[in-house]
Amino acid sequence: MVREALYMAALTAIRYEPRLRAFYAGLKAKGKASKVALVAVMRKMLVILNARKRDAEVALGCP
Repeated sequence: MVREALYMAALTAIRYEPRLRAFYAGLKAKGKASKVALVAVMRKMLVILNARKRDAEVALGCP
């Protein structure tokens, strides 16, 4: 379920988010398969979301 949501979000991101589009294009230019590059975008999105959550907790003073 989460993987499906990330997959659809990554497809949208590589179309409309310039930084993720450039990341995807760079991987494709290095010879990575489309699905491999897309999964890398999915992982990068998770890392970004985790960092935002972590930083929000620090700003709010949550343990």
